[in-house]
Amino acid sequence: MGVPGGIERPTGVSPAAAVALTATLGLAAACWVIAVWQMSGMAMGVATQLGSFAFFIAVWVAMMAAMMLPGAAPAVLRRARDWSGARAVPLFAVSYLAVWALVGVAVYEVDRPHGTLVAGAVTLVAGLYEFTPVKQRFRRRCREMAGSGFGFGLCCLSSSIGLMAMLVALGVMSIPWMVLITVVASAQKLLPPRVAIDVPVALAITGLGLLIIVAPAAVPGLAPAM
Repeated sequence: MGVPGGIERPTGVSPAAAVALTATLGLAAACWVIAVWQMSGMAMGVATQLGSFAFFIAVWVAMMAAMMLPGAAPAVLRRARDWSGARAVPLFAVSYLAVWALVGVAVYEVDRPHGTLVAGAVTLVAGLYEFTPVKQRFRRRCREMAGSGFGFGLCCLSSSIGLMAMLVALGVMSIPWMVLITVVASAQKLLPPRVAIDVPVALAITGLGLLIIVAPAAVPGLAPAM
């Protein structure tokens, strides 16, 4: 609708959506600080010990909030507009993070100190998964859907499961790997697929897996210093 003088009123982010987005990104930033503090000195690559269940879940939830909330920003904006303000966003965020918390329970049950061959194999499979139609389908759904937080989380988990398995295999308490996986996973949620970018990324992950299998010493931080 026009306004006096024939100037169109700009359409932008609603105040409620802006508040929801600011709170979401602020929580992610705070969780980065918490996660880095909790993980300090714990990175041992493939020999990482997870500690007690309570400690690991506390660290894991902080990690997931730090890593996954930035990529959920478009979904938060859609949710805030769809549900008449930001009141629904906390439930959406909590149910979204609940999916990742459940993943943490599974990680705690299966992850043990392992060899570089296992780390290389998992990374290789993660790279190959990037090429699959399943990955592309869930990546698209993760970018487009604005349903429940739990459903959104399941789609994003299915899109990023290879990257998360790679993080666990290479060293779940490693801050550098956490940063790298966050950048890739967030970019895939925020940006449309582009062959010129996606294929080199997938090839790089696959190549990293092969490098770990063939020459693990060439990858810094993969194994604790003797």
